[in-house]
Amino acid sequence: MPDTTPPGPPPGPRDPGDAWAVGPDGTKAWGLFGAAGLLVDDGAGRVLLQHRVEWSHHGGTWGIPGGARHQGEDAVTGALRESAEEAGVPHDGVDLRHTALLDLGFWTYTTVVGRASRPFEPVIADRESIALSWIPVDDVDDLPLHPGFGRSWPALRASITTTPHIVVDAANVVGSVPDGWWKDRAGAAARLLSSVTALAASGVPADLLALPFARWWPRWTVVLEGAARGASADGTDVSGPVEVVQAPGSGDDAIVSAAQSAVDAGDGPVVVITADRGLRARVEAIGAVVHGPSWLRDQT
Repeated sequence: MPDTTPPGPPPGPRDPGDAWAVGPDGTKAWGLFGAAGLLVDDGAGRVLLQHRVEWSHHGGTWGIPGGARHQGEDAVTGALRESAEEAGVPHDGVDLRHTALLDLGFWTYTTVVGRASRPFEPVIADRESIALSWIPVDDVDDLPLHPGFGRSWPALRASITTTPHIVVDAANVVGSVPDGWWKDRAGAAARLLSSVTALAASGVPADLLALPFARWWPRWTVVLEGAARGASADGTDVSGPVEVVQAPGSGDDAIVSAAQSAVDAGDGPVVVITADRGLRARVEAIGAVVHGPSWLRDQT
């Protein structure tokens, strides 16, 4: 959502990113290294919006907290920083969901979409806001919206409840590579958990999930069985979007149960990672999509 007028001068030293980006036709957009903003919902049908101060570009309209990215700063970090600076969004208070990218060639705007991981109230922390409010999703269209946000809102709204969920058949994935895993099944499972945890933090390209936008942060369930039960992720904290299931008996039954629970919870798409043909038929029957172990290995 291009903003062609910079905000007022910030306190303290300016970052090199706080400058104009100029296109080949002379079009200007604020943010030498691009810009980013955060659209966060509270999980109860409301999104956090900013009523823009009158002196700003499209002043008086409603949009999302955001601004120019700093030099060397990725879009997610920039969006979280800007939302903290402008709206008091806690750094540890948002679970990432997906990113949407507007690319003008010479300049980009990334909308980072997240869900509040715990309740918080926004706080006006700078001069760029008249108000900050949790707005019911059904009421957003009734507001005078910033033109850029207004154009992106229908697609963003359509995906606001989309929650991809990936279920990993750890035994099958580990066993797909002849690297000596059979000598230390728990150690091989621990390495897989570390890889999944890293992928859960970095996200998955949208096209791999047959979803719109740029990148998604799914929920993950990794099912361990047999000698691999009790494996830990090489000292990595396995938490947040990664759940580890210790199958008490059949690993296949635990995978089907995990996929069914995800479907019943309204998650989707539900993706199961396995090359087991029998298991594939069982999870496809409940609506899951199946990819082989190489799908996961290629991302880690």
